Amino acid sequence: SSGINAEYGGEALRRVFDAGTIKREEVFVTGKLTATHQRPERVPEGCAQTLSDLKLDYLDLYLIHTPMHLTPDFNFEKANELGAIPDPQNPSFAETWGAMEKLVEAGYCRNIGLSNFNIKQMDEVLRVAKIRPACLQVESHPHLPNLELLEYCKREDIAFVAYSPLTSPGKRPGEASILENELVREIAERHNASPAQILIRYQIDKGNGVIVKSVTPSRITENLAVTDFSLSPDEVSQLTAISDSLPGGPSSGRYFTFPNFRNHPRHPFLDEK
Repeated sequence: SSGINAEYGGEALRRVFDAGTIKREEVFVTGKLTATHQRPERVPEGCAQTLSDLKLDYLDLYLIHTPMHLTPDFNFEKANELGAIPDPQNPSFAETWGAMEKLVEAGYCRNIGLSNFNIKQMDEVLRVAKIRPACLQVESHPHLPNLELLEYCKREDIAFVAYSPLTSPGKRPGEASILENELVREIAERHNASPAQILIRYQIDKGNGVIVKSVTPSRITENLAVTDFSLSPDEVSQLTAISDSLPGGPSSGRYFTFPNFRNHPRHPFLDEK
């Protein structure tokens, strides 16, 4: 994605590369194609903007951020007011994915993948793909283990990458954080680890990639310190079972539902009960 965060990231990368602290090939950088750039002729423009913001010559991974396309002039700041305004040209997955493949062929991306797609939508991409998706990035944690999607990715040899592995504390006012869950804290005490470390390790021990967001240096350090222990298969199963106790069932544990875009015909989660 482009924007101020990418620009800050690009400046940080430039500084460490210029200082010789690390080399470009030692860093794995992922970017995302925004919903306003899904027309095939706009895909190169979206990638070029991300590369410019990040001050890079190539991306290690480039993802279609969402299956939902939006009109090119969509104003994200007014999303609450406007809802989704689909691109009237209705670019197909085949068209967008074909343009993504050309980015790989041109050397702008090493790998390409998907984010926030459901199984039916991924099937549509796989039917036309010359270059298969390297990964699927989706929300996943013990409130939303996404087991059916995970098994699908394993069958198709697509890496499953979990975002928001700690759920989203504070997103639902009045709801207790999963970091305070009795089972999570019990397992954390058993391993002399923090609840956050347990939730990160939960993804690793399921064979998933995991992305944790933090701007606090101490928490970033803590989140990385998860390589000296592992969870038992029984502990992983116990954590997965937390979703069964949710009042609305496992799918009710989703925090990122894109409610402003529920009018979009390609909203990925409308069929969830």
